[in-house]
Amino acid sequence: MSGRSGSPDALSYPPFLGEDGIPSDPAAAAARIIPVPYDLTSTWRKGADRGPAALLQASATVELYDIETASEPWRRGIVTLPPILHDGGPEELAGLVRRAVRTVLAQGAIPVVIGGEHSVTIGAVEAAADAFPGVGVLQIDAHGDTRDSYEGSTHNHACVMARAREQCPIVQVGIRAVDAAEVPALDPARVFWAHEIAARRGFDWMDEVVDLLPEHVYLTIDLDAFDPSLLPATGTPEPGGLGWYEVTGLVRRVARGRRIIGFDVVELLPLEGEHASEFTAAKLVHRVLAEVFAAR
Repeated sequence: MSGRSGSPDALSYPPFLGEDGIPSDPAAAAARIIPVPYDLTSTWRKGADRGPAALLQASATVELYDIETASEPWRRGIVTLPPILHDGGPEELAGLVRRAVRTVLAQGAIPVVIGGEHSVTIGAVEAAADAFPGVGVLQIDAHGDTRDSYEGSTHNHACVMARAREQCPIVQVGIRAVDAAEVPALDPARVFWAHEIAARRGFDWMDEVVDLLPEHVYLTIDLDAFDPSLLPATGTPEPGGLGWYEVTGLVRRVARGRRIIGFDVVELLPLEGEHASEFTAAKLVHRVLAEVFAAR
C-alpha cells in the first residue's frame, strides 16, 4: 500500500531557496533540509505527501534577505537532501527519519524536516533525544496529537506527541482540538490553548512558554496551527488559529532564550489555485532559520 498519493520524482525537489541559495561549501552548511513526503495515516484529506515538493518549489520566490534579523540565512549554508521516500508503515518511517536526523546532528548542523503528515516528527524527536539528553519539544499545532493509538497504529499522526512525551518533556501551543480521552493525560500547565491566547492581551504568554522549556529544544510546527484564513492548505484545518506574528514571535523568543537544535514544518496539503499557503510555509522555514542563526 502506498503512503503517497503520487509518484514523486527526485527532480521535483529543488534546493531550498532555489539555485541562488545553494552554498558554495555544502559540507560546511549550517542547516540541512530533509523532505519526507509521507501521507499514509492522515484521516481526512489526503495529499500532504505533495507538501515538501510544493514548499521547496515555492521557496525559490522567498527573498533571501530577512528583514527582522537583518540577515541572509543562506550565507550560513542550507543544503537540501534527497527526499525520504517510504511506502510502508509509520513505524518503519520513524526509523528512516531517526537515522537521517541523527546523521545531520552528528555533523553539527540543524536538521529541518519538511513533511508530509505529522507522523514524520516521531523519528526526528527520537534522534534529538538521543543526541541531546534532556531536550524538550515545543509543539505549535491545532491538535493535541496525544492519542496513544489511533486506527491501529501507535505512530499515527494523531499519536505523535504521545510518542514525543515518552522521550522528553513537551510544551503545546495553539491547541484547539482534542479527543475527550486525551484530556486526563494533558498537563494544563504545559498546554497553551488557542482560545486562552486569544483572550490575553500582549505577548507575555510567550515568556511563560520559554520558561517551561529546557536548554535544548526541538520545535515541531504543524501548519494547521495557523488560522485557516491565513493558511487553508492543510489536511485538518481548525478555525480560531494563531497569526503569523504570534508564531514567528514565539519562535524568536525561544531561539533567543533557548537553543533550537532542530525543527520540522508539516501538514502542508497543496490546493489547486491556492499558492499563498505554499509560499507561507516556505517563508516560515526561512524565518525560523533566520531566528535560529541570528540567536547563535
